[in-house]
Amino acid sequence: MNASLLVLEYAVVSIALAVLLLDLWLPSAAKSKLGYVAAFALTGVLCASFLLNPETAQFAFNHSYVLDSLSLFFKRLFLVAAIITLLISVDFSDRLITGVSEFYALILFALTGMMLAASANDFAMLFVSLELITVTFYVLTSFQRNRIRSLEAGVKYLILGALSSAFMVYGIALIFGAAGTTRFDAITLASVQLATKPLFLLGLLLTVAGLAFKIASFPFQIWAPDVYQGAPTPAVAFLAVGSKAAGFVLLLRVLFGTVPNITAQWTSLLILISIITILYGNLCAIPQRNLKRLLGYSSIGNAGYLMLGITASNSSGASAILYFLGGYLFSVLAAFAVISIVSRQSDDEDISILAGLHHRSPLLALALTLAFVSLAGIPPLAGFFGKFLLLKSIVHKVGQPGFPILIGVALFGIVVSFYYYLGVVRAIYWSKNPPNLSPISVPTPTRLVLYTCIAGIVYLGIFPNSPLATATQAVLPFKF
Repeated sequence: MNASLLVLEYAVVSIALAVLLLDLWLPSAAKSKLGYVAAFALTGVLCASFLLNPETAQFAFNHSYVLDSLSLFFKRLFLVAAIITLLISVDFSDRLITGVSEFYALILFALTGMMLAASANDFAMLFVSLELITVTFYVLTSFQRNRIRSLEAGVKYLILGALSSAFMVYGIALIFGAAGTTRFDAITLASVQLATKPLFLLGLLLTVAGLAFKIASFPFQIWAPDVYQGAPTPAVAFLAVGSKAAGFVLLLRVLFGTVPNITAQWTSLLILISIITILYGNLCAIPQRNLKRLLGYSSIGNAGYLMLGITASNSSGASAILYFLGGYLFSVLAAFAVISIVSRQSDDEDISILAGLHHRSPLLALALTLAFVSLAGIPPLAGFFGKFLLLKSIVHKVGQPGFPILIGVALFGIVVSFYYYLGVVRAIYWSKNPPNLSPISVPTPTRLVLYTCIAGIVYLGIFPNSPLATATQAVLPFKF
């Protein structure tokens, strides 16, 4: 069974249980500090992950779990995201009426689901890992029970999440009925024969539709703005990075690793999904004034850009997805960290709260500016190089039907995004008559988060060779 391969997941679950147990003996005033304990412990798990470096894929639980270069890449990405989220959560904890320790534990349980998703080699494991992620986020998004918006966000996420799960589980049932197995490697061996079976194709389509919910892509993208706006900021930060990355690692496993021949036949469908997602996300973001809602539409638009790597169906597209997610992690977490601190001062998330931010806290202003400039794709930051790599992966297909339109829409979306991303930067530095210029105190752990995110955004943009080589190494399990 080789269950020892799950040592990282065991460690994360142990930390979550330890947090819940320590909560029983600590005084109320000290419970918020458990977030630092959990973040420190996860840092140890992250360091330990570099001791796991299998040259060949290793399997557990009858080949339903795989440990390879791709899974390790995403496990480390999820760990970094969770560490930063926990540090943000400590400063946010006083806005939670009860259950601070439970909030931290739920983040850790969601992290466990993400790490299992990165190693999924079976449709049953795929479904179970995604449900662990989704169920924990049902609770996290509605955790502020005293806020109607938070409860509304949780209900909307629950309804659409249940719908997407229904699509997925029915699709997996059809796949099993047609293939007689749910194991990825077994399906790969029979993929040529299965490509002619309508039952299998329908099941695969429904499963991909369910994964579209996780990445906030068409046709299940409409939940993102409302959930982003209503949910607690740390929960949204982790949802924006972790859930999207988990969805994409599973898309890569299914479309590139399991049924690459069918993926090649679905190019037109993938192009259509990417086009609609890019246009919906970017055009709907233009009139937004709420920062978290704006980032919700931005998340949809970025899912469309990431779909460029899927439509490319080559190693450069797959590695571009991994590189882009790395830069996206630092940009989005920096943005939410700043929003969490600034919104505390006014209990509002409108863009107007950023007026005069460069006077109130130069660090917050710099971090938010770099985050949005990177998301806009302006050089020399991580977002620019990520979008460049994604576009580069499909440029050589410009002679094939649909790709010229896709490239044109992607470029149009990038240009449109300049308006709303740089509108935030304008509010920071050039707002007239800011109503409040009182200094904002930034806690030391949050400063560490912001410095880390700034360093990540700049490093990935200026020195892309090493991170890109790591991403390229991670996608070697796929045979293009």
